[in-house]
Amino acid sequence: MTAIRESIDVDRTPEDVFAYVTNPSHLPEWQLSAVTAEQLDEGPMHPGSRVKVTRRIGNREFPMTVEFDTLDPPYSWDLHGVEGPVRPRTHGSIEPLDDGRRSRVTIEIDFEGHGMGKVLLPLVVRPQVRKELPKDELLLKQQLERPR
Repeated sequence: MTAIRESIDVDRTPEDVFAYVTNPSHLPEWQLSAVTAEQLDEGPMHPGSRVKVTRRIGNREFPMTVEFDTLDPPYSWDLHGVEGPVRPRTHGSIEPLDDGRRSRVTIEIDFEGHGMGKVLLPLVVRPQVRKELPKDELLLKQQLERPR
């Protein structure tokens, strides 16, 4: 299957966007399926940092652990699921616009199913993410552009 990919332009600098999207505490603010997110390692995020995320998939909640593979501030990040029935592989990129005053955020997600996740992927997960990712990016834009 092909990855699900969406982009949105945000009126914030790449540095602001990167700091926000790679901070796990913000996940429930801009991802509809994220119920909770908790960094499992001490200190600043780095390659190898793990985050426990509980997501609502259909009518159920599933905990999963993701690990950052790369962090290239303020331009990109990669992470993958290390446990759970549905394991995402996510690439995010931030392109500077208007001399760095604005940003284009692109998120690309693919999945690997394990156990019952193999059944959930085509029936529930992919359709939900296809519908949800554009809404998530709109929420991200709204969170980043709201007055501070």
